[in-house]
Amino acid sequence: MSQDHVNIEEKMKTQMQKSPKILPKFVGKESCCIFRVPPSLTEIDKKAYQPQIVSIGPYHHGNKDLEMIQEHKWRYLDDFIARTRKSLSFFLRLIVLKEKEIRQSYSESIEHVGSNDLAEMMVLDGVFLIELFRKDGKLIPIDQDDPIFSMVWVTTFLRRDLLKLENQIPFFVLQTLFDESRTDTHTLPSLILEFFNFSFNRPIPVLQPFTNLEGQHLLDLLRKSFINTDRNPAALKGNDMPDKPYLRLIDTAGKLLVSGVNFKADRDTNSFLDVKLRSGVLSIPQINMDSFFTCFILNGVAFEQCYFYCSKDFTTYFVFLGCLIKNSTDVVLLSRYRIIRNYFGTDEELAKFCNNLMKDLTFDIKDNYLKGLFKEVNEYCSHIYRAILAMMKYDSPRSVIMTFMAFVGVYLAFIQTMYTVDRRNRELQHEHRK
Repeated sequence: MSQDHVNIEEKMKTQMQKSPKILPKFVGKESCCIFRVPPSLTEIDKKAYQPQIVSIGPYHHGNKDLEMIQEHKWRYLDDFIARTRKSLSFFLRLIVLKEKEIRQSYSESIEHVGSNDLAEMMVLDGVFLIELFRKDGKLIPIDQDDPIFSMVWVTTFLRRDLLKLENQIPFFVLQTLFDESRTDTHTLPSLILEFFNFSFNRPIPVLQPFTNLEGQHLLDLLRKSFINTDRNPAALKGNDMPDKPYLRLIDTAGKLLVSGVNFKADRDTNSFLDVKLRSGVLSIPQINMDSFFTCFILNGVAFEQCYFYCSKDFTTYFVFLGCLIKNSTDVVLLSRYRIIRNYFGTDEELAKFCNNLMKDLTFDIKDNYLKGLFKEVNEYCSHIYRAILAMMKYDSPRSVIMTFMAFVGVYLAFIQTMYTVDRRNRELQHEHRK
């Protein structure tokens, strides 16, 4: 063997012994739950994934654009130590003991962060969050000059930033610090859900079953609170049937309306995921398509795309939404039924947003919580067509009248939708000219 071959072999052996920095060995384990968002998703809306005012955890630590809240964290830490009457070293020791588990929670290697710096970061960020949730829940006093609560825009941005996948710390870090500072009967999950409920306005009794809910981090905890575990078996009914006839998604909202499916905004459900078909009526919970909701669902989808050990309900829901919305006509139709309240932008922008995200999603049509619904909707549409065709085979006056009425009903529904779209477009053009 030549000297060149020996050198190449030694070089390759050396490379094999190195620990991977970008994709550590533990990335595929259940403990690894905090990820960098894939570039294919960030291209859609980078701001939805990047923190705007606060850095939590190592991925965006040191960003100079986030220094305002970073300075404020030390103020909260001082209050925390004074309130608990325990030393800072006591809390640091608690976190140092969990260093290995903390490092294995991140998909990217954080070897560049030393042990002391990591402990400091986790305590500072964890205490900040705990004090924030306690102050918001009115369990401890809020200083009059606290900018987080005196400036409305700060809390608005905070709520979004704290749900971003790249901006998380492990939930067990929060729970450890919370348990050692607890002075009342409130649980950490209940305080977290109450903090974010400002944006969802769910009744308090709805949140009570989640008092001891567990999650990998804040994003996962809130995501889980919308997932009805009792719903899935019913939604997946018919899974023992052959798959081939039903391996297709549903049509757009406009096409479904023409096919005889009606729409209804469901205001009685506690989760936007609870979609149902009843007697030809597609019942969909009302959603506010604003910056908070889109940030939440985008990061929830990103988490599901990266983390193997969780349900894919957010992904499924967004695929469902993407099926319904292909153009501005579909947005207007769903807005008319009060299913969507569009604060995102123009109808065209919202339609483009839904379509762009769907392009790069990994979705299993054979295994999702809406599989039963997709099947029911497609079967209902095919039954409507078959019923009309069957009536057309007979020459009786009654069958002719029924067929004519069916076509007229569908036609009028379609015309009404198109009229609404046209009126909306003219209003937008008028506003633009102003």
